[in-house]
Amino acid sequence: MRKGILIPLLVIAASAEAQVSLKQFEFVNFSQVNVTDQFWKPKIDKVATKTLEACIYQTETATPRIRNFERVARAKGEEHEGIFYDDSDVFKALEAMAYSLKTHPSETMEKKCDEWIDKIAAAQQPDGYLNTWYTLKGLQDRYTDMSMHEDYNAGHMIEAGVAYFNATGKRKLLDVCIKWADHFGAIFGPGKKHWVTGHQELELALVKLYKITNNIAYLNLSDWLLSERGKKLAKGYTWTDWKDTAYAQDVLPVKEQKEITGHAVRAMYMYTGAADVAAQTGDTAYLRAMRTVWEDVVYRNMYITGGIGSAGSNEGFSVDYDLPNEQAYCETCASVGMVFWNQRMSALTGNAEYMDVLERSLYNGALDGLSLSGDRFFYGNPLASKGQHQRREWFGTACCPANIARLVASLGDYIYAYGDNAVYVNLFVGSNTSFNLKNGPVGLKMETNYPWEGKVKLTIDPVKKSVFKLFLRMPGWMYNVVAPGGLYVVKQEGDDGVPDHFDPDLLVNGKKVEYKIQGGYLVAEREWKKGDQLELTIPMDVKLVGSRPELKQDHQRVAIQRGPLVYCVEGTDNNGKAWNIIVPEGTTFETIDYKVLDESVKAITAVVPVVTVGEDGQSLKTERKKIIAIPYYAWANRGKNEMQVWLPVRINDVKVNY
Repeated sequence: MRKGILIPLLVIAASAEAQVSLKQFEFVNFSQVNVTDQFWKPKIDKVATKTLEACIYQTETATPRIRNFERVARAKGEEHEGIFYDDSDVFKALEAMAYSLKTHPSETMEKKCDEWIDKIAAAQQPDGYLNTWYTLKGLQDRYTDMSMHEDYNAGHMIEAGVAYFNATGKRKLLDVCIKWADHFGAIFGPGKKHWVTGHQELELALVKLYKITNNIAYLNLSDWLLSERGKKLAKGYTWTDWKDTAYAQDVLPVKEQKEITGHAVRAMYMYTGAADVAAQTGDTAYLRAMRTVWEDVVYRNMYITGGIGSAGSNEGFSVDYDLPNEQAYCETCASVGMVFWNQRMSALTGNAEYMDVLERSLYNGALDGLSLSGDRFFYGNPLASKGQHQRREWFGTACCPANIARLVASLGDYIYAYGDNAVYVNLFVGSNTSFNLKNGPVGLKMETNYPWEGKVKLTIDPVKKSVFKLFLRMPGWMYNVVAPGGLYVVKQEGDDGVPDHFDPDLLVNGKKVEYKIQGGYLVAEREWKKGDQLELTIPMDVKLVGSRPELKQDHQRVAIQRGPLVYCVEGTDNNGKAWNIIVPEGTTFETIDYKVLDESVKAITAVVPVVTVGEDGQSLKTERKKIIAIPYYAWANRGKNEMQVWLPVRINDVKVNY
């Protein structure tokens, strides 16, 4: 029986058959986590106001997204406006709004959700089909082109329907989703028509629908959709939008895939769905394939920010070690997808290295997609700029704003987990929650100023004295390999450098206690009593990071990292320039309190060689000057200006931009 806080099941069909779960632990749902953190709570608050206000305005007023649903309901032969996948942005915004209702209850927001849901439900066809593009363009063409996102749109609708039901108990949108899923399942599946999702998303959504309804047909349909990939020649499939089906990961069956290919967001959603199916069915073939592909992503195709998908031509992957900085695509949605996938891999294996990658993507590649004001966004997230990049209010293809909104709003999903009489702390975020363990309920409160400081204090409050294991993740960035696989390695240790085998002191009620290391977690097993306080201090020294020699774009360059945060130099803080700075190995750094607009951060300073133009306007000279580096996620909030993450270590590698 599942332990912990349960989401009530809405039983609509016969109970699912018994499954052999591969999960090592279960994450606590965000709705059961109260985030009090000084770093994340203001961002969650801003998403609930500024970000969602922007999403609502763009969905209702500035673009025709909601109007398309109204036109379908009127059935007066009106034209569709916008792009064929615009419906998905409505659903993603609804999902984010549902999450915000849990953390920021609002009658006004709930009324807005109900208003949208009424319009969506009115656009559903009698047989369950729902897609504004094909309904307005001509239903005779539906399900004729796998690249047209019908299933992708519906997948996001299902995620929104499940989220809104969990948030409010209202099931109108959930019923719409069930009707659509039953319609789709009546057409496609074993012995029926073949289908490959053009943009994966439905796979993971169907598992969510299965978990809330207990109808195993949805789990089986998700599994079947995954099994359809890689059979295009045998079935005579054609794709109208592309000839290279690697773009949509449709070359090999999922269980046989070994390399990451194609569109980054499609890949992340597919592997998340495969992990979800594996967790429910116990199919280890999925897990073996995903581990191999994961190593290909993280060891050879991931930026130091946790961003993925270097190429703009396919919004995805090119060849191994091709990670340009100024031209980096690094779509925000892909980093959000990395969070989803690595969370699932963590639960399946109990290995903290997946949480290390999740944390890297969350604090850097994903968070960079959201402005400090909450109402400006990045679609792509480059690691260098000569001043041509700026945050925007919205995009024609607007997947990223609502995607980062739903991630931040549901941050609590990633902090805590529980297993067989065990509690896991996966992210260091000030918060409190509770667990129903075998020996009784346990409350837990975490206090920390992470990521700025490394002290973490946990207050453990079991209802009665009880023995259980407490797992604390030991962040991979503490060690001399910054990312799994050694793609990025520490070039030097700081003054308080961390040795290869860091052995921290773990204090309970002020006294050292025994622990062991397991799967990247520090594990303390003891009899816990109400009010026990556990303290751990994680060193937050500044590290210079280098890359493997295969990564040519970063040859003879270093990046600056402190804690989970990757840093950059931005012109605003450095006399308007960022491309004339050299950071030799052995540089001494100082951490200072600093502000980027209203955001209080820890900035990093150093006195280093800076190249300037001589009085004759042609010759170059080198002077030692103080520079300031800020967290990467905070750049481009003060207007267009230069920026670099990777800095040269030698003067003859400097490209001075004047």
